[in-house]
Amino acid sequence: MNDQATKLPMDGVRILDIATFVAAPFSATVLSEFGAEVIKIENPQGGDNWRRYGTKTARDGDTLAWLTESRNKTSVGLDFRTPEGVEIFKELVAVSDVVCENFRPGIMEKWGLGWEVLREINPKLVMLRVSGYGQTGPYKERPGFARIAQGFGGLTYLAGMPDGPPVTPGSTSLADYATGLYGAVGILLALRSVEQTGRGQYIDVGLYESIFRFLDELVPAYAMEGTVRHREGMGTRLACPHGHFQTGDDKWISIACTSDRMFERLAHVMGQPELAAPDKYQTSAQRIADRDFIESTVSAFSTTYPMIEVIQRCTDGGVPCGAINSIADIFEDEQFAARENLLTVNDPVAGDIVIPGVIPKLSETPGRVTHLGPAFKDGTEQIFGELLGMPAERIRELLGKGII
Repeated sequence: MNDQATKLPMDGVRILDIATFVAAPFSATVLSEFGAEVIKIENPQGGDNWRRYGTKTARDGDTLAWLTESRNKTSVGLDFRTPEGVEIFKELVAVSDVVCENFRPGIMEKWGLGWEVLREINPKLVMLRVSGYGQTGPYKERPGFARIAQGFGGLTYLAGMPDGPPVTPGSTSLADYATGLYGAVGILLALRSVEQTGRGQYIDVGLYESIFRFLDELVPAYAMEGTVRHREGMGTRLACPHGHFQTGDDKWISIACTSDRMFERLAHVMGQPELAAPDKYQTSAQRIADRDFIESTVSAFSTTYPMIEVIQRCTDGGVPCGAINSIADIFEDEQFAARENLLTVNDPVAGDIVIPGVIPKLSETPGRVTHLGPAFKDGTEQIFGELLGMPAERIRELLGKGII
């Protein structure tokens, strides 16, 4: 963790996180690690559903997902379906810099809290709006989740073996995290614009758009030649050898030969330098044309040795090669330890919890995790009493009515 006295880049920025689950809340989480104050506003009756998603802990049923991804935040309850709740939120908007929301388009307007209303209250406000398909277009009112976004955005179609069905491309929440990062970038850009112009703005991003943006050359290739890339399994049609290979101890590695020079090095590592000769497989085109032979040759090499030796031989020879790790492998790996990618944070009730560490690593103002996901309504007195100056009697009354 960072020295708590160090001033961080986002110090002085207050974010109202009224979103649910992962995408927009992840934007707020990332910025919280670099000093932003994040007020997590939840349904006063039970809180965010993310609290109950995943592996439960000893702390009131809050899950590991909640403790991990709601780090650094302060929780309050607020019912936007009541006039009192709407007015209290407006008071918070007046003293905040950013609002993060991910309701279906039109919901905030239905509550009387649309962009035009909020910008009148705070002309410098930045509002992140995440939804399945964005705020415009014929699909804007459709509900969206990461799995749907990954399919609609073009990534799921590419995942799987050539003769098999499309499969989940990695984490089922990949689109949430990717969109959350774009959301964080959008917030930073908009805050910079506030510094320049004094005017806030809203940021509109659909879950599928972050995935669509990750598709390499698929867009121009289809536009120019009508090329449709299909599922390619463990390799890629653009380079060879470039894929996954089993090792002698039944583990798996990735080898990436993206240039002719890389293959020449691999040929030497395999003890077959003649394979890189001009009349053999010196060029990428030659290797791709005889892909089965090249990949079977690499497999014969990789299965001769245990994984650690294959990686060492490739590393010594200047060939990009790495382990395909399970989470158990990651916990044992010295690189993850050296980079502090696994961070242990203590929760008074749940105990020590290991979470992903903070990235990126800034040399002068590194980010930090001050605490795990907050207990439900842990900030009631601080936010409503101290920040808004609400009398204790009024807080008790609103709690009794279920408004906060």
